[in-house]
Amino acid sequence: MKKLAFALMCLVSVAFFASCNKPVDNPDPSIAPISETGFVTNGQTVEIGEVFMYGFTMTANTQTKKDLAKLNITTTITNTAGESQSIEDVLTISGQEYRFADTMYFEAKEILGTVTFTATVTDVDGKTNSASITISVDQPAQPLTPVNFSWVRQGSNPGTGLEQYGLKWNNNAKEVFAVIEPVEGATLYGFSSDEWAQVTTNIQKVAAFTDGLHSVMSDFRGVSAWSSKDYDFVIGTLYQGQYHMIHITRGEVTSGSAGTTITITGQVK
Repeated sequence: MKKLAFALMCLVSVAFFASCNKPVDNPDPSIAPISETGFVTNGQTVEIGEVFMYGFTMTANTQTKKDLAKLNITTTITNTAGESQSIEDVLTISGQEYRFADTMYFEAKEILGTVTFTATVTDVDGKTNSASITISVDQPAQPLTPVNFSWVRQGSNPGTGLEQYGLKWNNNAKEVFAVIEPVEGATLYGFSSDEWAQVTTNIQKVAAFTDGLHSVMSDFRGVSAWSSKDYDFVIGTLYQGQYHMIHITRGEVTSGSAGTTITITGQVK
């Protein structure tokens, strides 16, 4: 009987030790972005030149308690054209806990788009875990300074001063209106007159051209080629990748030995 009792005791002991060595279901270390004040968070927008902080905290698995060994930080930049490039840094770390924090800023306009910071931590057993932060990078709004313009057409000669805006003025219509047309590769838009005062920054100007509230025109015929008048017309062009918002305020018509001279003036921004 004593031998049987001893055998049962041994069986219970073996079962006990076997249960203590049960495999860990989730042996990976943990990692998370730093969410403290001053650190960027997922989905946040920063501006060109703005200094910001980002970072991650990581700890060893609470069950395996295996020390941390390596940290990979991959920075992926995707511009507004969808082109991406990545930079990777590898750090040797140790211990049960580690905190990574970095300060940075972007100074090149080509960075505009999104930036993703991906951190992957590895412990001494080769177990890994990852976390990431994606932010948007934008250019701060710049105030627009209106610039005066003067377009002149003398007699039957082509108008001058329009070329830089992607426009041409080669004829007048039968109704005796100046015909302003886009050159090849340019798009001509029409806006309501109140848009001129509402658009004061470069960001607002881009929005005015892309919000769908304007009209696309084959030509503009608002200025008389017969008599001098004041106007309040707002048109715009997209030419060689640049937006131009044009406020036409005056048409001056004079006659001379060289024929009729029509001068259209206003401001552009």
